[in-house]
Amino acid sequence: MEQRVITLFHESIEAKMQAGEELAPLIAQASELIVHALLSEKKILTCGNGISSAQAQIFTACLVNHFEQERPSLPALHLGADFTTQSAIGSDYSFNDIYAKQIRALGQPGDILVLLTSTGKASNLLQAISAAHDKDMHVIAFTAGDGGDVAALLDQRDMELRIPSVAKPRIHEVHLLSLFCLCDLIDQQLFGGF
Repeated sequence: MEQRVITLFHESIEAKMQAGEELAPLIAQASELIVHALLSEKKILTCGNGISSAQAQIFTACLVNHFEQERPSLPALHLGADFTTQSAIGSDYSFNDIYAKQIRALGQPGDILVLLTSTGKASNLLQAISAAHDKDMHVIAFTAGDGGDVAALLDQRDMELRIPSVAKPRIHEVHLLSLFCLCDLIDQQLFGGF
C-alpha cells in the first residue's frame, strides 16, 4: 500500500510538470487579463460543478481574503456558494440556469468569469459562458482532455487553460496548482514582491 501512495505522488508530480510547461504562458496571460480587469474596477465571478466548484470557491477566497501575504481584498464572487439562490433558480427554472441567471444579474461588461470543469460537458457551465458573452465578459476556462463543449463555445476574447490529462484526480490537482499560480501572479502584479 505504501508503494501505491508513492506511485500516486509520482503521477501527480509528472502531471504537474507536463502541464506546467504547457500552461505557464497561459497562466501568465490570464493573470494579466485579471489584473487589467481589477485595475479597471471590474470583478471576478467564478463557478464550477462538484470538486471544480470547491476549487472555484478556494480561488475566490484567495482573492477576497488574501493569498500568502496581507493585502487589500479583491472583488470576486463564487456563484456556487449561495445554495438558496441556486436551489430557487433550479426549482423555478432549471439546474442549467443556476449560473447563467446569476451572471445576467451580477455581470457587467469587462468582468471576468473564471470557470472550472474536468469534462467540459455540463450544460449549466455552457449556459454560464453564453450569459457571460451576452454581458460582454471575458471567460477564463480551466478545462482538460479535449476541452469538451466548453472549448467549442469560447471565442477570441476568452482563454482556455487545458490540462493535458483525462484522469480526474490529476486534473483537479493541476487546476488547483494553476489557480494558486494565478493568485501569486495577480498579487505580484498588483502589490509587488513581499
